[in-house]
Amino acid sequence: MRELAATSVIGAPVARVEGAEKVTGRAIYAADVPPPGTLWCRILRSPYPHARIVRIDTTRAREMAGVHAVLTGQDVQGRYVGKAMRDMPLLCWDRVRFIGDRVAAVAADSRDVADAALEAIEVEYQELPAVFDPAAAMAPDAVLLHDDPATYAGAPLERLATDVPNGCTRVSYGKGDVERGFREADLVLEHTFSAPGRHQGYLEPHAMLLDIGADGRVQVWAACKQPFRARTMLAQTTGLPETDIRINSVFVGADFGGKGDAVDLPIAYYLAQQTGRPVKLLLTYREELTASNPIHPAVVTIRSGVTRDGRLVARQVRTVYACGAYAALKAGAVLPYGHYTGGCYRIPHASFEFLQVYTNTVPGGYFRSPGGTQHTFAVECHTDLLAHELGMDPAEFRLRNMLNEGEVDAIGVTVRNMKAREVLEAALEAANWESQDPAAKPRPVPATPAPDSSARRRRGERGTATRGRGIAMFGRAIGGGPAGSVLTVETDGSLSVLSPTVDVGPGTHTIVRQMVAEEMGVPLDRVRVTAGDTDSVPYDEGPRSSRVTYTEGGATLEACAQLREELAPHAAQLLACRPAELSYREGAFWSSDEQVTLAEVVARAGRGLPVVVTAEVNKPEQGDVQYYCAQVADVAVDPETGQVRVERLVTAHDVGTIINPITHQGQIDGSVGNGIGMALTEELIAEDGRITNPHLGEYKLPTMPDMPVLETVLVRSGGGTGPYEAKAIGEFANANPPAAIANAVADAVGARLFELPITAERVLHALEP
Repeated sequence: MRELAATSVIGAPVARVEGAEKVTGRAIYAADVPPPGTLWCRILRSPYPHARIVRIDTTRAREMAGVHAVLTGQDVQGRYVGKAMRDMPLLCWDRVRFIGDRVAAVAADSRDVADAALEAIEVEYQELPAVFDPAAAMAPDAVLLHDDPATYAGAPLERLATDVPNGCTRVSYGKGDVERGFREADLVLEHTFSAPGRHQGYLEPHAMLLDIGADGRVQVWAACKQPFRARTMLAQTTGLPETDIRINSVFVGADFGGKGDAVDLPIAYYLAQQTGRPVKLLLTYREELTASNPIHPAVVTIRSGVTRDGRLVARQVRTVYACGAYAALKAGAVLPYGHYTGGCYRIPHASFEFLQVYTNTVPGGYFRSPGGTQHTFAVECHTDLLAHELGMDPAEFRLRNMLNEGEVDAIGVTVRNMKAREVLEAALEAANWESQDPAAKPRPVPATPAPDSSARRRRGERGTATRGRGIAMFGRAIGGGPAGSVLTVETDGSLSVLSPTVDVGPGTHTIVRQMVAEEMGVPLDRVRVTAGDTDSVPYDEGPRSSRVTYTEGGATLEACAQLREELAPHAAQLLACRPAELSYREGAFWSSDEQVTLAEVVARAGRGLPVVVTAEVNKPEQGDVQYYCAQVADVAVDPETGQVRVERLVTAHDVGTIINPITHQGQIDGSVGNGIGMALTEELIAEDGRITNPHLGEYKLPTMPDMPVLETVLVRSGGGTGPYEAKAIGEFANANPPAAIANAVADAVGARLFELPITAERVLHALEP
C-alpha cells in the first residue's frame, strides 16, 4: 500500500463535515423547503391487486374547499415512468396491477384537506385474477400483467424473458459444461432457499417539492441520491428538456439503495402546472411499506456436484425474483448480478440464471448489494450442507475450494486482487474456530428453568440455550462511471469543493475534504465541501455499487492536479524558474529552497479573484477486482421457544488505505445491522398482495439490543483501485449475516432453515420431528 507521511490527514479520524448541521437541526431536507403558497399533494392508491378501472368521478373532490387540482390517469394517459424500462403508468388509466398502484392525485392547502379529497374520489373497479407468487405467474394459464413488455420505452430487448408467461427479464452466466460436471461428481445435492420482501428502513420517507418558476424553469428539491437521474426521469415523462429542470441540493436522510428514483415527481409537476403553485409530496411510512420499492422476494434453487475429497466440480443456480407489477424501479430493468455471481469458489462447470417475473405485488427496487443478499444466503447455506454431507469442517471445505490470484471464477472472469482466502483465515483466527470441533463444542448453558415448557413457550421465556457457530463469505466488484468535482481556491488560500455526489450518510464529503487537504497541503479547516445542484456541477451517477470513493475520490484528485497545473506557470514567474522545476508541498510551490504560498500564487493568477477548476472523470467498471468479507457468527438458540440470539459476530474485511477510520467502521457497523435485520426480524408479510404489517410497530427493524458483540478484523493489503489504494467497504458486511446465522443455528440445534427471516416460529417448526 502507498506509504503516507506521519502528518497526513489521510487515515485520521476526522469528524463529519455535516455533523453539526444534522445534530442541531439546521440541515435542510426536502420536506423542510417552504416556498410561499406551497400545496400538499396526496395520491389515491388502488385497493385491489389487479383490476380494470371502469369509472372515476372526481366531482366531489374538485368542489371541496381548499382543493386546487385533481389529476387522474385520463389526464396523463400514455405517460410512463422508469429508471430505464418505462413500464409504470404515471397514474393508471385502464387497470391497476398492485395494491398501492397510483390512480389519482390531488393538490390542496393542507395534508388533511388532501386526504379528505382522496376519500371523496369515487372509483369503480372490475376485479381481475391476480398472481402473487412467481411460480403461479409463470403457469401457462396465468393472467398476463403486461401484454407485450417489448413495446415499453427503454425495454432491454436482449434480456426480456418473452418465453415465460409474465417473464420480465432474464440474465445468465456460466462456463464449461454443467452436465459433464455433474457426471464427474461423486455427490450431487440440490436445495431451495427463499427470502421475502423487505424495506430499506431509511429514517426519512420519500419527499419532494416542485415549483415552476416565472421563467418556466422547474425547480425541484427531492430526497433522491441521484439528482441527474431524477432530472432525466422527469424530463422523459413530461417531455420537458432537461435544461429546463434544476434539481437543487438538500440533505437525504439515508438511502440503502431505495432512493435512486423520483417516480412521483411528474405528478407534482402536472399539479404545479395546473395550479401555478409549488407542490409538496411527503410519503407516510405506511405508503413506504406498502407502495414504495422493497427488496425482491426471491426463490433460489442451487445444485452442486462435488468429489469425495471435497472439490466442487459443477454448480447450477436458478434464482427467480418476484419483480412486482413493474420493472421501472431498476436500472436496466434487472438487478446487477455479474459483480458477485462468480463468487470466491473454484468451480470448473457452472450455470447461473436470474429470472424476474411480473407479479401483482409492490414493484421491487434496490437494496444494498442488490440481489447479492438473497444469493449469498442460498450459496453459503448450501456450502455448509455440502461440507456436512462430506463429513468436512465448513471452513476446511471453503478453503479447499477457494480461488487464488489469477484463477478463473465460476462465470469465466480471471480474478485479480483476490484476498478471499486471507480474509477467511483472519476471521477464523479471530473467532478461534479451531476449538470448535464437535468434541469441544460448549455444553448447553441453562437459563432460568420453568417447570411447564409449553407455558414457557407461550410466554416466550428462554429455557436451555444451545450455542453454535456459522461462517459465510461474500465478495463483490465495485461500480465505475462518470463523476466530477468543482474545486475553488480563494485569494486567501482556502479551498472549497462543490460536489455532485449526494452524501446519503457514509461520510462522502468528509473524505473529500481530507483528500483536498492532503493534496493541497493545507489544514482541514481551510477546506469546505458542499453539495451542488444539477446546474452547477458535472454529471454524476450518484452513490451506487460502493463506487463513490473510487469515482468521486478520483475526480477530487484530478481537480487538485488540474489546479496545481493551472497555477504552476504563475508560481514559476514569481520564483523566476521554469514550471518543470517546481515541486508542490505544504501548501506552497517550491524551487530549490525558495517558496511561494498558494495564496500568493492565486493573487497573481486570479488577479484578485478566486481560481476555479472543474474536473470530470469516467472511471472504468472493474468486474475482475472483488473485495471480500468473511464472517463468523456465534448464536444461542433456545430449543423450547425457538428464540435465536446472536451473541458475537466476527467480520473480517479486505482493506487498503483507510481514509477515515470513523466513517469506515461506521459503514461496517451499519451494514451488520442491515444483515441482522434480514436474518432475524425483517419481512414484508403479504396476503393476497396486501402488506399486513404496514407500520414500524409490526415491521421489525433491529435496534441496538439486537446487536451482538461485534469484532472487526481488517486485513490490509495493496491493490485498491481507489485514491491512495483505498478499497470499498459499504456493501459487504450486510450480505453475510443471514447465512452465517442460519449456519450457526443448524450447528447449535441441527435445524436447517431454508427461509428468511429466522424467526422463533420457523426454528420450532424445523425442530419438529
